[in-house]
Amino acid sequence: MASELKAKKVLVLLGSPRKKGNSATLAQRITKGAEEAGAQVESIYLNGLKITPCQSCYVCQKPDATKCAVDDDMQAIYPKLIEADAWVFASPVFFFSFSAQTKLLLDRCFALNAYGVKPWRDKRIAVAMTYGGENAFSSGCVNALRTFQDLCNYVHANLVGMVHGTASAGTDINENTALLEKAEELGRKLVVGSRSAAMV
Repeated sequence: MASELKAKKVLVLLGSPRKKGNSATLAQRITKGAEEAGAQVESIYLNGLKITPCQSCYVCQKPDATKCAVDDDMQAIYPKLIEADAWVFASPVFFFSFSAQTKLLLDRCFALNAYGVKPWRDKRIAVAMTYGGENAFSSGCVNALRTFQDLCNYVHANLVGMVHGTASAGTDINENTALLEKAEELGRKLVVGSRSAAMV
């Protein structure tokens, strides 16, 4: 039913330097599920964009602030973040956390308050991560997952779910059909599901 639709617009943020990497594959399956549930999905490949690190100038935190003071490609992303009902963060594990591309965007989200009132509150969030280790703990993936959990809790966002899996040497994420199905289901839950912070 249309009245059950929770997220009409979904923004996918691809944090891998590889456009067709394993985390992007998981994101594609989340996209598939979200589109099947009736959402409009847009994906942004972060690696080729000019996103400057946050300069800690605090201009965006002033009462009369209307934007981030740094004029770069984030200026085009801010309104998309505000307009979307749900965000998908997709990243490989790089040195026991998410990629630098993902971290740059997250740090610059400090300025989001200048673009809208309580922009994080109840935003529906999904996370997709892949790693080369044997599991989420030995690879360091759990560090990134906990960061997203803590972040969403702090800003009152709705962490709908997280999918993650190994793609070590000699393995292909496309062969992990169970994981891909979970990603697709997460996409549907992102649009019509209930509040949840459990790891998928």
